[in-house]
Amino acid sequence: MILINLFLGFLYVGCFSFGGAYAAIPIIREVVLGYGWIDDEALSYMIGISESTPGPVMVNLATYIGTNQAGVIGALIATFASVFPAFLIIIILMALLKNSLDNKYIQAILNGMKPSIIGIIMGIGLYMILNNLNLVKDLHNINVRSLIMTLVLLIIYYGSKKILKKGLSPIKLIIISAITGILAYL
Repeated sequence: MILINLFLGFLYVGCFSFGGAYAAIPIIREVVLGYGWIDDEALSYMIGISESTPGPVMVNLATYIGTNQAGVIGALIATFASVFPAFLIIIILMALLKNSLDNKYIQAILNGMKPSIIGIIMGIGLYMILNNLNLVKDLHNINVRSLIMTLVLLIIYYGSKKILKKGLSPIKLIIISAITGILAYL
């Protein structure tokens, strides 16, 4: 039964995740918490780990959850289910719309989707920040270390843009975040 649930859950994620992995996080969260596979805190950690490992976040999360619930077979099923809809949709769309991408109506649809995807990404980012600071759970019990880390990382990121005239690479930010985490929580 768990294999069927993994397939159906991540097939749902794969079918309705438009805009990339960050836009998929709310759907993944809904599915993972709905099935009770892991809790919200563990999911937040896994999003961070999935972001810092090679590969798409959605695939990394599906692989982890599948492995966690049903071993290697679960990982294969969850991963396949999460990527199959996108694969199938792209093949069909490219066959049907090969010459239509320059069409003004198609461009209008794609341009109309961008603001909603940006809003979803910003919303989940804000939720993760507030959850990390414990503001979602308890307004009176703010995690000061997380707040300081978040502020330090924001200063480093935006300061580097001012000083270097370009932002730090994601790899450098991940390394700086890891060092900051070690210093804050040792």
